[in-house]
Amino acid sequence: MGVLNSISAYIATDIRMAAPILLAGLGLLLVNWSGLLYIGAEGTMLISAFAAVAGSFYLGSVWAGLLFGMIAGAVFGLIFAFLTVTLRANQTVVGVALNVLGASLSATLNRVIFGVETTIAKIDTFETMPIPGLSKIPVIGPAFFQHMPIVYIAFLMVPLISFFLFRTQQGLNLRSVGENPRVSDTLGINVYRTRYTASILGNMIIGIGGAFLSTGLLNFFTEDMVSGRGYIALAAVIFGKYKPAGVMIAAMIFMGGNVVSNILQVSGAAIPYTFLTMIPYVLTIVALVVFASRAVAPGALGKPYKRG
Repeated sequence: MGVLNSISAYIATDIRMAAPILLAGLGLLLVNWSGLLYIGAEGTMLISAFAAVAGSFYLGSVWAGLLFGMIAGAVFGLIFAFLTVTLRANQTVVGVALNVLGASLSATLNRVIFGVETTIAKIDTFETMPIPGLSKIPVIGPAFFQHMPIVYIAFLMVPLISFFLFRTQQGLNLRSVGENPRVSDTLGINVYRTRYTASILGNMIIGIGGAFLSTGLLNFFTEDMVSGRGYIALAAVIFGKYKPAGVMIAAMIFMGGNVVSNILQVSGAAIPYTFLTMIPYVLTIVALVVFASRAVAPGALGKPYKRG
């Protein structure tokens, strides 16, 4: 049972650590399927992580903090849509700019509101919510059914978004815009509105991932705490071939490397700390090298559209 319990604990940790990556990846998926290339998930997650802490601190509710994080994500999505859809600015450049904005703005606001002292403000955070009955199943229960609410939400969103994209008219319209916006326009689909909606909603989902980092995995905000997870989520979308289930598998694999890294550090393995922390990022690079050429992106991804 000792080995089984260890496996159960590993899976539980992997699932918990993968949740922010999965949420960010699903948000990026919606944005990408509209034809917009968004590489600003890092910035969105950072500003949302801070907004969630601020909301939880001032209102005393982690769910209020989550709402603040989603609103912050929506604002970033609106800014991105305005600059790239309305003004037709370069999508890659705008995404990089939003990463910089998210990092600098969150750090500045954190210092202004909470100061630069080492004392961490006490906030309301997400707690583990075991599912009655299922959580008591040996090995399986602790691995899959003893998590925080956001973890359940993240994984439930996989079939929901998959159903939306591939089984509904709205999802078909979204994918049509991402494949060929001009043809979609002639068929009566409002390309601009579709892309605006996808950018805002997608960034709200990315914002949930950022909020979970600071109010679920941790109970505070620190500068640059996202630590590349936004870029890993971008890689997960490519690895997952622009499918929700694929994004989920990629998030589990990438964060599985992170869990292995943590285990090796705790066990005192004779491997330099810096090499151990590289594991999830090396996995991401390898996955991109192997799978990037096999992923079929939306036909109009990254291409601005002008009516007429």
